[in-house]
Amino acid sequence: MTTTAMDQKPVNATHKRLLAQRNIGIMAHIDAGKTTVTERILFITQKIHKMGEVHDGATTMDFLEEERKRGITIQSAATTVEWKGTTINIIDTPGHVDFTAEVERSLRVLDGAVAVFDGVQGVEAQSETVWRQADRYGVPRICLINKMDRTGASFEYCVQTIIDRLGAHPVPVQIPVGAERDFKGVIDLVRMIYIEYPEEGNGKDYKELPIPESHVEAAKKARHDMLEAAAEFDDVVLDKFVEDQEISIELAKGALRKGALSMRIVPVLCGSALKHKGVAQLIDAVIDFLPCPLDVKPLVGTKPRSDEEVTRKPDDSEPMCLLAFKTIAEPTGDLTFVRVYSGVLNASARVLNPRTGKIERIGRILRMHANKREAIDDVRAGDIAAVVGLKNTYTGDTLCDEDHPILLSKIQFPDAVISMSLEPKKGGDRDKLSEIIAKLKREDPTFRAQTNPATDELVISGMGELHLEIVVNRIQNDHKCEVVTGKPKVAYKQRLSRAVDTEARFIRQSGGRGQYAVINVKIEPAQTEGNGFEFVDAVKGGNVPREFIPAVEYGLEMAFGGGGQLGFPFINVRATLYDGKAHDVDSNEMAFQQAGQLAFRQAAEGNVTLLEPIMKLEVRVPEDFMGAVVGDLNSRRGEVSEVDAMGNLRIIRALIPIAEMFAYSTALRGATQGRGSFAMELHEYRDVPRNIAEKILADAAK
Repeated sequence: MTTTAMDQKPVNATHKRLLAQRNIGIMAHIDAGKTTVTERILFITQKIHKMGEVHDGATTMDFLEEERKRGITIQSAATTVEWKGTTINIIDTPGHVDFTAEVERSLRVLDGAVAVFDGVQGVEAQSETVWRQADRYGVPRICLINKMDRTGASFEYCVQTIIDRLGAHPVPVQIPVGAERDFKGVIDLVRMIYIEYPEEGNGKDYKELPIPESHVEAAKKARHDMLEAAAEFDDVVLDKFVEDQEISIELAKGALRKGALSMRIVPVLCGSALKHKGVAQLIDAVIDFLPCPLDVKPLVGTKPRSDEEVTRKPDDSEPMCLLAFKTIAEPTGDLTFVRVYSGVLNASARVLNPRTGKIERIGRILRMHANKREAIDDVRAGDIAAVVGLKNTYTGDTLCDEDHPILLSKIQFPDAVISMSLEPKKGGDRDKLSEIIAKLKREDPTFRAQTNPATDELVISGMGELHLEIVVNRIQNDHKCEVVTGKPKVAYKQRLSRAVDTEARFIRQSGGRGQYAVINVKIEPAQTEGNGFEFVDAVKGGNVPREFIPAVEYGLEMAFGGGGQLGFPFINVRATLYDGKAHDVDSNEMAFQQAGQLAFRQAAEGNVTLLEPIMKLEVRVPEDFMGAVVGDLNSRRGEVSEVDAMGNLRIIRALIPIAEMFAYSTALRGATQGRGSFAMELHEYRDVPRNIAEKILADAAK
């Protein structure tokens, strides 16, 4: 039988504090209602006294101008609420795939999550993406089937999509009473009571009543199914269940909690956040079923520049260790969000950044409430806060006690899939634009910018058209720098087609001392860590002096990173240096570095295969328009893999190159009279078909 921290009696003040703390994220597909759920939580917990609506651009958590204008969440926002003696840190994350990095870095530091699903649509494309991200980080979840008052809402359908599309084991702990316009309340299967909501309520004025006679049998069956799932995690519950004895509320909650923390079951609730129905019960479920910091396994890292493992427990008495998971560049200095895993961080503390090996000094520590902030003296193990004053700390960096160094694993972010050129309208704004770009790169790890050495133009890259559109709008509106953009382009990659043995000779004589380096290198396609570059030193006999081998590696890596003649990044290359020649007088590091670059260029000439990003696409259209939409996808090199029916709606799933998806939203609106919608995410990179590759190569050569 497994145990949780809640089964233990507090042994000290830290233990007691952590038992009464939750760090959670709200995650879902775009428009499922995440921000509305968060807004209602803030109101019910009295963090705010007036609620705003997403459609009015007036919610607390969506405070950026672009968020309010578009009615979507673009960057994650943090807040803290108190409920029934428990402190809950909440991060509201974006639902659009272009901002998936915000979800990635939030889940890296959170202990639990609430997955919100649309009561009509069930599991949608981006809800599947964020679910997989939570799986990767081992984050336990509870589910809220939201919008139960919408026409076409079906609790049973949504639960089934969690099984079919996510492969999860959903366990309803509530069932709805009524649906669509007649959604009146829920039956709490743990306490076996009916919770009725008024038609025009504020989330606080519900009634707890006996279960209506018409729903007693359905409630008994649903409770039996719930207890059957929970019994697997508690021997006492199992014995009572087998013997058909009454199971107390506390026993049932405890068993469900153990199942949720093991991630083998997912408790499911229902409600309508917009109409204030079910939110108070959702907050109770966060406390009942999601982990406190003590339920999470001790943190494992390594000693810097070593493979030796080091652990940290969530305790104030342990050496300080925190992870910087988000940066906001501000005129007065970067605002850095941190999760403190162990120890206590005080204002003005000195902390070590193991990545740079440098000491940083904390300025102020802030408790965040969306864009509002409150200065605090310290932040303790298990908590989340923001700090001001860090100069060289970026997303994913560890900060720790300089006497007890530890390095945590970095946060992995997806590659950019689309790029465009960018230049200032006024020549005098070039330096200003460079500063703005540097700030945006610090804030957003999926935003890339570099200068194309062949054309000297600035190229920015991101996760999609919307991502880059918002970046450009922020440059112009927030930072007051007018820019001109080029057409969006696909972020192609290159791989070597075949292995090549090459001899690179860099020999220059100019009367005095010359340059001399000869190297023999085998350069080949290979599976490398992080899709990168791998160098192998196989030199025997000293034909290449040891002091020049790092220069060869550096030259090869420079050429690899430069993208060759086409400028597209290379992936998966192994270079094996096995022979060469040196001159007693004319050989030096620069000559061997140049030879390394020459070797890579020789190996890549006429030996590259272009790769393009392939997107996983989900299109939802009324049945009448399905033929036209499928035909259009086929004409765009799409591969339709599946078509599901949901009433009159058809859900088309396909794989399609992003090169064929520019301005697709306009085409879909035209083909479906504005009734179609779509979502997509990066699936993989594939070889570009030969006829298309030839055209791309010809255009790049121009």
